[in-house]
Amino acid sequence: MAVINFGSINIDHVYQVPHFVQPGETMASSGYQQLLGGKGANQSIALAKAGSDVRHVGRINQADVHIKQAMIKHGIDCKYLACTDTPSGHAIIQVTPAGENAIVLFGGANLELDNQDVLKALDQVKSNDWVLLQNETSAIDLALLEAKRKGLKVAFNPAPMTESVKSLPKECIDLLIVNEVEAEELSGQSELEQIEQFFRTNWSHAEVIITLGKAGVRMLRKDKTLDIPAFVVDAVDTTAAGDTFIGYFLSAYSNHEDARQALIRGCAASAIAVTRIGAAQSIPESKEVDRFLAKQNRSES
Repeated sequence: MAVINFGSINIDHVYQVPHFVQPGETMASSGYQQLLGGKGANQSIALAKAGSDVRHVGRINQADVHIKQAMIKHGIDCKYLACTDTPSGHAIIQVTPAGENAIVLFGGANLELDNQDVLKALDQVKSNDWVLLQNETSAIDLALLEAKRKGLKVAFNPAPMTESVKSLPKECIDLLIVNEVEAEELSGQSELEQIEQFFRTNWSHAEVIITLGKAGVRMLRKDKTLDIPAFVVDAVDTTAAGDTFIGYFLSAYSNHEDARQALIRGCAASAIAVTRIGAAQSIPESKEVDRFLAKQNRSES
């Protein structure tokens, strides 16, 4: 079983700041790092570290071939990661002492995925493979339609949330993963119970996961609701928290683990990630997650 991830790859420019920059303000940064990031790359790395066979479909600038090499070292199949003359995607990330972040994105090469990329990547797949998508690349609609035509399970993380998400063929999505803000924007509701009712009415064909930050995570499955509390840790940077959760959860869930077990494992991996600076490099190894769960005395069963 493989996860085919149509995902963004960004070069993250991370600045440590006392607070988010205000309009008209010039502020000195106390620290700077240039790191591998992008929701797609982060989720592929989390999947690989969790033990999944992950194939990344994307594009980067030809001068950034070291990024492809880094992903291969993480155990990611990069056969469908192509090089182009367009600048690679990048992000300007502000991180506060409380670990909160604000991000400005430039899509770049991520927006050059086309129909041929999709068709090639899905040409030889198995019936138990999954497709994973975010909202930082082009050709999302075709990838959804082609994956469903092939009979594959599809997980979609509509981040960053835009109006275009509402026009995608949602009937092709088996698993929707959103955070609180994305859930509010997609549903038009502000209270969690109202948001849940919206998804149960309008997304009854799919399972829905709503990540709730420090409050944990809620999963809607047919007539069942699963609530998993978050682990209490000292957060320093939440940049890749959601991506880490998605990778570890989907790795377990796509391998037919119990949903509650998969949610707990995703929460544990995410809790470790927020105690570290950066995106991709904050994602823990599987053995670290095992040790964390054992130390927390919180079983996955």
